[in-house]
Amino acid sequence: MPEGDTVWQAARRLHEALTGKALTLSDFRVPKYATVDLSGRRVLSTIPRGKHLLTRFEGGLTLHTHLRMEGAWKVFGTGERWRGGPAYQIRAILGTVDRTAVGYRLQVLELLRTTEEEQVVGHLGPDLLGPDWDPELALANVLADPARQLGEALLDQRNLAGIGNVYKSEMCFLLGVTPWLPAGALPADRAERLPGLAKRLLEANRDRPVRQTTGLHRHDLFVYGRASRPCLRCHTPVRVADQGDGTQERPTYWCPTCQTGPAPAAGSPQRWRDRYPRRTG
Repeated sequence: MPEGDTVWQAARRLHEALTGKALTLSDFRVPKYATVDLSGRRVLSTIPRGKHLLTRFEGGLTLHTHLRMEGAWKVFGTGERWRGGPAYQIRAILGTVDRTAVGYRLQVLELLRTTEEEQVVGHLGPDLLGPDWDPELALANVLADPARQLGEALLDQRNLAGIGNVYKSEMCFLLGVTPWLPAGALPADRAERLPGLAKRLLEANRDRPVRQTTGLHRHDLFVYGRASRPCLRCHTPVRVADQGDGTQERPTYWCPTCQTGPAPAAGSPQRWRDRYPRRTG
């Protein structure tokens, strides 16, 4: 599931493969840009901004993409078979003399003037992996609405950019509170820990192929994806339920013993167990 660390890795792959080279192939498989051809333009950079990717080209153009839940950028060498999904899921192809970047299942893809990038990322809060990171502002943003559920506040990219469902669940476990706790009810000592914890988790995983939050050899995550399995600390079965207004899939995992605060009534976890099978790690 793409979150800030995954997007950072994607940006690095694109940057290393394309930057400084002229495009020999440009193919956008969305109606709005089907006739656009960037061949001949040199790629200047690819940078991450929260969960957004900005690929800049000479001539003042930027390709803005967002992976959402299932998107991915894959980079292949000359003659290498493309692997990332069926051809009909490809939304963008950027090729140079020796590398080809293929965007699969991209939910957001738009070309804009580089000077207009703030129109698509200017609303974001401090980026956990970016040069604009500001822990005090991030915490103030999260606590600005004391009645809002902490999990929802952490997912709001306007508060701080880079956290998704996985880190939301893991952070709440490490803070010892449920994601349904009102942000204003978070104890002061744990609120003080929140920004640093978020940054450490994402920084620790931006260079890892498999996300890891536990520091344990056999288990990668404390609660996410572990519905009905024993908590790694207390052995109580981990629970899972939806969080939010139901317009998006927000599977949320927690330990009812290790985490204090409100939680959904029993019964709601079953539909998420059906949709999100158990992890092996």
